Amino acid sequence: MKCTIQAAGTSRSFPTAHPLIEAHEANTEILVLTGENAGQAYAELSDADRYRLILIELGDECLGVHTGESRGLEGSQVLGFARFRLGHAEPTPLVEIVRQPVTPSESVSLAQALFESHGLKTAVCGDFPGRIVNRLVRPYYNAALAKLDSGLATADDLDLTLKLGLGYPEGPIELLERTGLAEHCVTTEALYRALGDSAYAPARRAQVALARSQR
Repeated sequence: MKCTIQAAGTSRSFPTAHPLIEAHEANTEILVLTGENAGQAYAELSDADRYRLILIELGDECLGVHTGESRGLEGSQVLGFARFRLGHAEPTPLVEIVRQPVTPSESVSLAQALFESHGLKTAVCGDFPGRIVNRLVRPYYNAALAKLDSGLATADDLDLTLKLGLGYPEGPIELLERTGLAEHCVTTEALYRALGDSAYAPARRAQVALARSQR
């Protein structure tokens, strides 16, 4: 399935070559804006109405930051997306597609078809900060780091217990240290500011890791 790719800065979703990026073809009906400045690129479009579907790569922000909102009736052929990636680990095959309250179902289906035609998996969510995965897992990671600080168990025992007891392939402490505690701090801080829920307040160890990375 072909699409027109417009790169606008570094992309967390597609940092390296991928079949979707290689499917670029000029002047298709689908425009995919990638990179950290994808929202700005959308704001500068002068011919948005010509596209059947526009996809904006998101960070932690809501799609409405770029499209605007009014009375809960927002929604068009413009959707957001983010390929889930934990810290500096490689991106996963999961793409979270962000829709708004009255986004046409045919636009959602077309977005799913595009990503899935290039070997990716999709999940559709409403326009909320952090989308699905981060909203679910970040409080869990914070809790694990807090229990390590409180002396409940060693990092090895915490990881081993969750792997053996719940069947997780990797414990939370080793996972965060492998993918980046500093990146966890950045993400949770953004969610905490947006949601005001203390479960997302960055754990102490993540704050320390971010501070050390900035020295």
